[in-house]
Amino acid sequence: MPSLTTCPIGFNVLAWTAVMSEKLNPITERLKTIGYDGIECFIDNGDVAAYRRFGEHLNQLGLQSTCVTVAGPDTNPASDSPAIRAQAVDFLKGAIDRAEAMNATVICGPVHSAFATFSKREPQPDEYAYSAEVLHAVGDYAKQAGIVLAVEALNRFECYLCNTMGQLTYLIEKADHPNVRAMFDTHHANIEEKRFPDAIRTIAPVLAHVHISENDRGTPGDGHIPWDDTFKTLAEVGFNRWMTIEAFTRNDIDFANSINVWREYNDPWAIAENGLTFIKAMQAKYSC
Repeated sequence: MPSLTTCPIGFNVLAWTAVMSEKLNPITERLKTIGYDGIECFIDNGDVAAYRRFGEHLNQLGLQSTCVTVAGPDTNPASDSPAIRAQAVDFLKGAIDRAEAMNATVICGPVHSAFATFSKREPQPDEYAYSAEVLHAVGDYAKQAGIVLAVEALNRFECYLCNTMGQLTYLIEKADHPNVRAMFDTHHANIEEKRFPDAIRTIAPVLAHVHISENDRGTPGDGHIPWDDTFKTLAEVGFNRWMTIEAFTRNDIDFANSINVWREYNDPWAIAENGLTFIKAMQAKYSC
């Protein structure tokens, strides 16, 4: 992690594409010029060598990196099928291999259960136990790679196991591994949490990553997220890790369709430039 007096700031290149390729190189070069400390990219089951080349490119630019991924029905850590849970372990280990190849330090995302897969009932104790077991097992693999898994709670329309910081804290404590931590995403919290300060204080003991996301997934600061509460409380709990902008567009049609992004919010470069200015102003205001 960069040695900074404030939290390092990253930008998620999903605003352009979910595909790992050399087409990301000029994008990362411009993000470096704008002033970002690092980038975040999506990890799938692609060629490990492609992630290694990308990591070498980022190293030459002096950029750090984090990653995001999601579990699907066939790799669902909360499944009651031992075979599917075994596949979940293999999937997450593969994500760690790719993250390690590009020298990333964090893999975030809703890896507690399958994305957009619903059981038509409330979360069950066994599902939390299954998920925690998988995460604990993968935590050992992440530790040897120097990677932290930052598990993400999603809104009720995208998952059912972990919607709130209370549920996520319960799962992380049940997983009981130092390399299995939590992420706070302002977009999802805007839907699910009563008050941001309470939510942040709840997750603070296991918080390792923050996504700075506007209510409409556009430019941070342009919407109605309670940003003053967010930055003030993060400063109060002593958060000093990545603050990464996650904003979406329809640049990558397949990815956009998969997460129900049906319109453009802002131009990605406007998001990158104005979002960085906004975060730096808030960091200066609250010393975080």
